Amino acid sequence: METNTNNDPTDEKQQLLPHIADTVHAVAQLHADHHLKSTTAEKIVDLWTSTLGRPAFLAWVAGAVALWILANLVLRSAGYSPIDPPPFALLGWALSAMGLVIAVLILSTQRRSDQLSELREQMTLELASLTERKVAKIIELIEEQRRDSPELRNRIDHEAREMAERTDPKAMLGAIKDSHDEMISNADSTSET
Repeated sequence: METNTNNDPTDEKQQLLPHIADTVHAVAQLHADHHLKSTTAEKIVDLWTSTLGRPAFLAWVAGAVALWILANLVLRSAGYSPIDPPPFALLGWALSAMGLVIAVLILSTQRRSDQLSELREQMTLELASLTERKVAKIIELIEEQRRDSPELRNRIDHEAREMAERTDPKAMLGAIKDSHDEMISNADSTSET
């Protein structure tokens, strides 16, 4: 394959194999749909959270707190009545209120992020299930070819036979839940002793 010396991203996109390009498009579409379904309020909250999550915001808050304390101390030392005398109760109230608002913004943004993560997990699970069915079919075809080909020695391969069988997702989910419940009950009984 030739090395692409051109930095044009459209050239790289054209070099993708069709099945890879389809996958890239499907993931991009998943993200685009998630973004398009968000309300104006959710977009504003995401923007605020993005802004508040930057180091510059922390520097701004630290600078504002220092300026507030300095201004009140200067007013006090100059003989004037400070707006917020030590121990700076108004500053504490303002920082607490700001902390509450930031916490709500983060929780809201996290909820939207979790929704996208759940979609990705669902897509991954569906792809894993599809891959498992394809692999089982390939093993089944290879075993069939081995049985039908006169050049290959015919033998019984129990592991290949088991692997050729498709997994029942409901049975697997039940086994996972049972195993999970068993581990929790074992952990609970161990911690009680």
